[in-house]
Amino acid sequence: MELVHRESPRSPFYNPADTPYQRMASTIRRSIARAHRLNPNAAGEPNTPSAVIVSQSGEYLMNVSLGNPPATIVGIADTGSDLIWTQCKPCTDCFKQAPPLFDPSKSSTYKDVSCRASLCGAVSQTSCGEGEAAGLCEYSYSYGDSSYTLGTLATETFTIGSTSGRPVSFPNVLFGCGHENGGNFGGGQMNGIVGLGGGDASLISQMGKATGGKFSYCLVPFFSERGRSSKLNFGANAVVAGSGVVSTPLIQGEQKTFYYLTLEAVSVGKTRIDFPSEGPSATDGGNIIIDSGTTLTLLPSDFYTQIEAAMAKSVKLPSASDPSQILSLCYKAATDVGLNIPTVTFHFKGADVGLGMANSFVRVAEDIICFTLKPGDMAIYGNLAQMNYLVGYDTQNMKLSFKPVDCTSN
Repeated sequence: MELVHRESPRSPFYNPADTPYQRMASTIRRSIARAHRLNPNAAGEPNTPSAVIVSQSGEYLMNVSLGNPPATIVGIADTGSDLIWTQCKPCTDCFKQAPPLFDPSKSSTYKDVSCRASLCGAVSQTSCGEGEAAGLCEYSYSYGDSSYTLGTLATETFTIGSTSGRPVSFPNVLFGCGHENGGNFGGGQMNGIVGLGGGDASLISQMGKATGGKFSYCLVPFFSERGRSSKLNFGANAVVAGSGVVSTPLIQGEQKTFYYLTLEAVSVGKTRIDFPSEGPSATDGGNIIIDSGTTLTLLPSDFYTQIEAAMAKSVKLPSASDPSQILSLCYKAATDVGLNIPTVTFHFKGADVGLGMANSFVRVAEDIICFTLKPGDMAIYGNLAQMNYLVGYDTQNMKLSFKPVDCTSN
């Protein structure tokens, strides 16, 4: 599936009147809201599946078809949640969307899930419906930024693109038919979420043997090669191999949704800062989640302070302030040419991943660049750090792989 960044002219959300710096400021603000959403403490075969994704302010939108006859659904591709859902008729309270609401009565393959069925237990916060929904499995799903969806669970046929050009269909996929939905979903073309997390209800888990639990993506840099797109692949085409590949264990915490990694240290040039032993962690040592939908990389405050100090000591540029007042380490730099920025290396267990300047600094104004790391309540390895890496998830062997590549040429 194709991944097109929100700021590409190919994106349905592209606004040519915005400057690159206005778009970046919007992306950074959205990243902070995304981190709140994720925080659980806040509220092979040649015909392998492949999907189209468009980024919406740092989150990627994924086109899938739902039902028979198929209706197009544009949902956030969310590696930080499991439930697949879209707004459905009849809608009691919904956010505005440009496409028509999905109408279950028009699809021959739609089937409600009974509250007594085992499928009803695949999603937390379910109950038996009453009145017109008597006996149906009703769900309530909320996110840390106060976004939410309420509705009935059902099964449907999902159809996505493939490398051969022929669509691939997956029957009886569990999803949420949302009748009350609200929050920071943006409206417009977007009308739901496609959960790609590690839980039972996610699209990855439900694809099962068809993909071998494997998917990968390669994110093109912001604002460069705008005609190029990123790719999301499933199955055989998602295997990351060859020269330069490094791999680290995927750790499953109590909450199966998140993809945890074990971060041992971060180096700024030759200065190594160890991850605090008392920091947040999942079962078996996972202490940071990797997420394609969060723009910035967020780290525990004390840990981040040491990294920022090491970077500030190394960079010999005039200091500046972030116009959006979100990022704390900024410099005046009218051009990227000739800047001597040290490599930031993330030392994951068994895998060292180096970040060049394009990963570790972002231009927020014509003459200002800012560090893309920030302190946060939840440690998250964001998508700026992942640009120009082929990132492969193997959920069967619990392994995550990185391969440095030019994503614009793939």
